[in-house]
Amino acid sequence: MRYDYSFEDIEPYVIPRPNGELYYKCLGCSAEYSIEKLLYVCPECNQVLLLHDRNADHLKKISGQTWQKIFDFRKMLKIPALKGIYRYHEFIGSCIPLDSIVYLGEGHTPVVEASDHLKEKTDANFYFKNDGQNPSASFKDRGMASAVSSIKYLVDQNLVSDVIAVCASTGDTSAAAALYASYLDPMIKSAVLLPHKKVTSQQLSQPLGSGARVFEIPGVFDDCMKVVETLSSSYPVVLLNSKNAWRILGQESFSYEIAQDFDWDMADKVVVVPIGNAGNISAVMNGFIKFYEAGIINRLPKIIGVQSEHADPVYRYYLEPDENKRVFKPVDTQPSVAQAAMIGNPVSMPRVIEIAQKYNRLMEKEQVFFVRVTEQAIMDWQLTANAAGHIACTQGGECLAGLVAARENKIVSKNETAILDATAHAIKFSEFQDLYFNSTISESYKVVSNPEKINLPTLILPDTPNLMPSQKNRLAPADLKKFVNEISDKIANQLGLNVFS
Repeated sequence: MRYDYSFEDIEPYVIPRPNGELYYKCLGCSAEYSIEKLLYVCPECNQVLLLHDRNADHLKKISGQTWQKIFDFRKMLKIPALKGIYRYHEFIGSCIPLDSIVYLGEGHTPVVEASDHLKEKTDANFYFKNDGQNPSASFKDRGMASAVSSIKYLVDQNLVSDVIAVCASTGDTSAAAALYASYLDPMIKSAVLLPHKKVTSQQLSQPLGSGARVFEIPGVFDDCMKVVETLSSSYPVVLLNSKNAWRILGQESFSYEIAQDFDWDMADKVVVVPIGNAGNISAVMNGFIKFYEAGIINRLPKIIGVQSEHADPVYRYYLEPDENKRVFKPVDTQPSVAQAAMIGNPVSMPRVIEIAQKYNRLMEKEQVFFVRVTEQAIMDWQLTANAAGHIACTQGGECLAGLVAARENKIVSKNETAILDATAHAIKFSEFQDLYFNSTISESYKVVSNPEKINLPTLILPDTPNLMPSQKNRLAPADLKKFVNEISDKIANQLGLNVFS
């Protein structure tokens, strides 16, 4: 925030009022539907939906500079409902009263600049946006705060009751859905579907700990998604996957925060995101478009979507340069260390196509790009980033590998600054680090451990067997001193230290 701001002119706008008129619009047949109904696809053509605001033109009556001041001032407030993604209330859930908003600490995750050493290795200037520092340790909390707040709004309006929420997941969605639903227990109950043995133990523990009903089924995420789609179309349940348009709305906050973090200056900026179910890249593009059309930012940053060669349907779609000849074809995924992005038939693909077209059209040039990377590159760059002071998950490693590939392909220039989406906390995917360090990653991943990157603990034992302290048997003072000195000398020798002269 600028230190010379005055706030008298924004006083009427600081506390937002619920004056939006949101509605669902089908991306296929353009049919419109009330948000008072729980909808995920168009009843007419079965296409996905996006949320629009009939009062959106009113946002343009306030200047972009005034909006900047409003958001900067709200950053200082202590009102819980405005501390998270709803700082940007008018651009997210403008019809939702503040007392219907669910806030668990999501949003406003730190943007951390890469070290000089890491910039040198990648030949790029970049930052990680650490979305793993959300409450459930992933970016999914942004969309879930929006989706669950919309449910609470409908409950508060006596439009729904006894809600059972369901989702399919590669791990992060289930953790977020279970967490937010449990906060509103017994108003909402949650059930999640996971592909059996396709999520890490850390991710499996999260929905279990939040009290959700967890069902594991054979197959991959795409199979789980088919099941929950059938459940949501045949039974009275709420779908919490990114097919839910409210999820997309909440994830747009990622773009708003980046704009604010860089003082609204998007010139020479590049935003790199991994593509899983394609909801996040859709939301990121749509968020920047909304701020651009409102005059809050004066240009749209480049967007780079990254996919692994083991799950690359979006990348393959855009290999065809003529958009009139492009045909989307789902792919069968192969094992990927970037498990959250291991999706062969992303449900938000229609959103990507439509929003990317508009994004490029607004800038009158190609501004949305797609790159593909190897599993080896994902794992190696994740380890390299984390050894340089970051906490990137494997999807964050995928983004970094994508940035390196974009630099090599001249998509990103030396004078541009990239912001990489580290979608989850590194701890969620620490099993892959353990497998890498122990050279036990399955051949199906096509990752070979580089000895230079392996880091394992060294056990230091005393030479004298009776100098072995334990919790039950503590050493006598003299023996403890011998133990400490002997171990200290051994560690100093390992580190190549010399005794003080």
